[in-house]
Amino acid sequence: MAEKRDYYEVLGVSRNASEDELKKAYRKVAKKYHPDLNPGNKEAEEKFKEVNEAYGVLSDPEKRSKYDQFGHAGVDPNFGAGGGGFNGAGFDFGDIFSDIFGGGFGGFGGGSRRNGPRRGADVRQAVDISFEEAAFGCKKKINITKQEKCDTCGGSGAAPGTSAETCRRCNGTGQIQTQQRTMLGYMTNVSTCPECHGSGKIIKTPCRDCRGTGKVRKSKTIEIDIPAGIDDGQTMQLSGQGEAGERGGPNGDLLVTIRVRRHPLFRRQDNDVYITMPITIVQAALGATVKVPTLDGTVEYDIPEGTQPGTRFRLRGKGIPFLRGRGRGDQYVTVDVEIPKNLSMKQKELLREFDDDRFYKKKKSFMDKVKDLFN
Repeated sequence: MAEKRDYYEVLGVSRNASEDELKKAYRKVAKKYHPDLNPGNKEAEEKFKEVNEAYGVLSDPEKRSKYDQFGHAGVDPNFGAGGGGFNGAGFDFGDIFSDIFGGGFGGFGGGSRRNGPRRGADVRQAVDISFEEAAFGCKKKINITKQEKCDTCGGSGAAPGTSAETCRRCNGTGQIQTQQRTMLGYMTNVSTCPECHGSGKIIKTPCRDCRGTGKVRKSKTIEIDIPAGIDDGQTMQLSGQGEAGERGGPNGDLLVTIRVRRHPLFRRQDNDVYITMPITIVQAALGATVKVPTLDGTVEYDIPEGTQPGTRFRLRGKGIPFLRGRGRGDQYVTVDVEIPKNLSMKQKELLREFDDDRFYKKKKSFMDKVKDLFN
């Protein structure tokens, strides 16, 4: 017979590991070798037994003390050291396996939760709105299809005038417990009741409309209020508007994701709005009063004389309202000076005259600056 491995080595912990460290290590290794995750794997099955044996000893302060002092001889009755070995008695793996597998996995614990109230599933929907609707808010009607509580049976699943009965096989617990003797002792196996499928109830006369499920699929139209300032990709949560719950559980939620269509003029960044506006070379040179489009309509703005291409102006309070808050962002206007094309002979002559050094003192060109630098 192969020599037993050190229990601390089996769990992968040091000899001075705390109870929490032992429990954490056990969960990790037990999950790795659990038979349900390794069907037909004899080696994993043996390691799983080895892990249980190790944790059964080290989790018991008295047995751990004997093991630390005498080794395997201190806890193995075959050595006559009075340790009693590991027989699984008085040790509950249920809470550990419930934590590992989320309840009821692999026949360990958690089964009683199956027949309790369960929250309904969430329903997800997307809605398209315009740039302006996102800025100032709007109302939208959307169509959704979801599971709702059956009106005929009130969600019980039983035909009117009848009711669900307590499952006799599991006595309403939704689970069956059996004991199995193993080399480690007796272990309790918990599985879902095959009669009621974990619900704890038997419906002998199911409702015709919902066929015993307690829920029916319906399509409905609801109106939602989209708040001012919402942005593209944000999701609204409407509590209780999702799928119906089970066994008295609450409904799920309706999650509406907003998709904002692109605007031909405006661009958004946070709560600010950006726009590029063309002006003529004459307006840039002489200055002018121009009409600037905003979310509130056009406003007049005085372009100063000598405005250069790429100059940015700020219009305070003309941006996007803050979501569920006070105030608004700003609008930034970038000037794009248009260079005229297809000039007439007279226009060209006037520009040449304007370019004459006698009338127009030009700034140094880039090449002039280069020449000055190297001369």
